[in-house]
Amino acid sequence: MQIVLAIVALLIVLGIVVFIHELGHFLAARWAKVRVDTFSIGFGPAIIKWHDKHGTEWKIACLPLGGYVSIYGQEDMFNRKKYAELPKEKKKGHYLSAPAWKQFIIVAAGVFMNFVLAWLIYSGILMFQPKQVQLPVVGQVIQESVAFNAGVKPGDTILRIDDAKITNWGELVIAKELAAGHDADVLLLRKDKLVRVALSPAERWGLVADGSKTELRKKGFFDGLYAGARETYYQSKTLLVVLKQIVTGERSTKQLGSFITIAEVSGQALSMGIIALLSIIALLSVNLGVINLLPLPVLDGGYLLILIIEAITRKKLEGKAMEIAILVGWLFIIGLFALTMWNDIARVFGLN
Repeated sequence: MQIVLAIVALLIVLGIVVFIHELGHFLAARWAKVRVDTFSIGFGPAIIKWHDKHGTEWKIACLPLGGYVSIYGQEDMFNRKKYAELPKEKKKGHYLSAPAWKQFIIVAAGVFMNFVLAWLIYSGILMFQPKQVQLPVVGQVIQESVAFNAGVKPGDTILRIDDAKITNWGELVIAKELAAGHDADVLLLRKDKLVRVALSPAERWGLVADGSKTELRKKGFFDGLYAGARETYYQSKTLLVVLKQIVTGERSTKQLGSFITIAEVSGQALSMGIIALLSIIALLSVNLGVINLLPLPVLDGGYLLILIIEAITRKKLEGKAMEIAILVGWLFIIGLFALTMWNDIARVFGLN
């Protein structure tokens, strides 16, 4: 039953996040008058398919782990000679028929929609779901820890860590993660006096929350929208820091997970209710948006970087070098997929 729940939750979460991402590309292409040949939810042979009045084939495929939008001519974006040789009627609706700034919007629209989805979900949860939050009040300071030696005392309220305003203990944990590798500038309120301390390293602060200091919070409309944007920003920033730490060796690559991890977490969230499931959808949407913005060939961020370089240099990047770069990008993605799958298989079967 647990496996069935995990699979159902995975299909719901991935289906929504990928659909929204691809919908961004689709709507932007339609706006730019570029033809969209296919909008597919999943991969492989179609279970259901139909055509809209613009000629786009919509389909639900038999392997529903992801999806794609096929935009006419986008696969030839680095083969402008081929585009130039097309007859006039074949150029109509072609990806390269759109000016570079519209191509930029088409590529960026998927990531933009992922961030919008996360923002709306976080905002809605904060507006409509009262939440019991743990206030950032220190209940205990571990002896001889970094915080103990810096003079932090029980009863202190943490107001700021570096540039981040702290309103609950969850934000404190995120800010502490972001502060890894440098001295964190921490602003405390002690009775009626402000105290500033420097804490480093992050993993040995030694702070324990005062469990009795909680508050029931529910945001109004504008406060909710602001708080949702703030949460989306912090989740994005946290993922970037984690990725940086993995690249520099501060974190193990064993922390990376595949569809199996997503399925397990999504299944647990589904069993807890709609709010938990929506939170996972928002988090995965942020993750997909951030990862797609990485400047790697075959990812949206790589194509955006190429468009920026072309705009600055006023030269079109094409030819064998671009084909090799894209091949390297695909090899990296395949290698990353294999690594995450191995991590999960090793964890499930106790091979680590």
